Amino acid sequence: MQRYRSLSSYLKEKFGDKVYRVSIDAGFTCPNRDGTLAYGGCIFCDEAGSRARYVEPQLPIREQLIKGMDFIGRRFGARKFIAYFQAYSNTYAPIEKLREIYSIPLEFPEVAGISISTRPDLVSEDVLDLLDELSDKVHVWLEIGVQSFHYRSLVKVRRFHGVAESIDAILRARRHRVEVVTHVILGLPGETVREMIETARILSALGVDGVKMHHLYVVKNTDLAKLYEKGKVKVFDTPEDYAKVASLFIAHLSPDIVIHRLAGRAPADMLIAPEWTSNKFAPIQAIQKELEDNNLYQGKLLKLGLTIP
Repeated sequence: MQRYRSLSSYLKEKFGDKVYRVSIDAGFTCPNRDGTLAYGGCIFCDEAGSRARYVEPQLPIREQLIKGMDFIGRRFGARKFIAYFQAYSNTYAPIEKLREIYSIPLEFPEVAGISISTRPDLVSEDVLDLLDELSDKVHVWLEIGVQSFHYRSLVKVRRFHGVAESIDAILRARRHRVEVVTHVILGLPGETVREMIETARILSALGVDGVKMHHLYVVKNTDLAKLYEKGKVKVFDTPEDYAKVASLFIAHLSPDIVIHRLAGRAPADMLIAPEWTSNKFAPIQAIQKELEDNNLYQGKLLKLGLTIP
């Protein structure tokens, strides 16, 4: 029994073949780093801005894409790709510059889609109109870093946007021809399991197309690392601890939502805690077991609206 709607099965349905993301660093920064809002970024963000390790940011975008497709194609046997603008805030530039950047992957027939990762306060109508244009030629995902729907949590991790910005960006994006994928972090400092479940319920009510689940992990050279070393931040000790929360999150998530990722991952040489974060399969296996052991599946516990007797 498939207990959640996975990205791999969704992509196979949509494109009829294996489709893999190719990460790109297009040279963006973030208003949380360049002084517009603050310096230093969110407390969990490292200097690479979540960039994939195989990416060579000094290369032009076109070359990054060619090398990435070659690497992933040989490794996984992929023939179709999604160009993933991943590092930092990828809508943080003038609209004509964005048009130039986003158009590069369209030169390659093996690129089935583009995915653009950004903050909820950087989703302007001009950006959404541009993505509408691009959707005439290629499938488009907009990935919005929501992280949480609890203002207290957003303040603690130094996001410098509120819950309203996230809701507004999602609702406006849904009126355009893009798939809206939200990023959330489970286990943010002080956040309760009930609050994490509420985030799943809000995503369901908003009708997002996809979600990327991350657990809170600590990497080197971040402000979160300093807090962790002082004992001010806790993480999930084991993948089983995380799986207990993640399975409840999934059970309160609409079955229409595609789960793009079940857990975060960090390379061992950058990771501080928890150690299991460098093991791609440990949290996936733990979540699958937790769902099976408790007969849970995506959407089982979700109830929205009034129940009329």
